[in-house]
Amino acid sequence: MSTKKVDARGLSCPQPVVLVDRAIADGNKDLEILVDNEVARENVSRLLSRRGLKADIRQDGSDIIIRAAK
Repeated sequence: MSTKKVDARGLSCPQPVVLVDRAIADGNKDLEILVDNEVARENVSRLLSRRGLKADIRQDGSDIIIRAAK
C-alpha cells in the first residue's frame, strides 16, 4: 500500500486529528502528515500513539512533517 498524504496545514484542532483518524479508519497504516503548528503536532502524535503507530517527526521550514507507520 502506498503512503497516504494528509495535508492539515492551516487547520486548527481538532481538524488535523479528525483527518488523520479518518485516514487510519480507512485502513491506511503508512501516513505522511503535514501540519504547521505545535498543538496539531502534539495532538496528532498522541492519536498515532493511541492507534499503535510509530511517528517520526521533523521540521521543514514552517511545516512539521509527521511520518507514521505500523
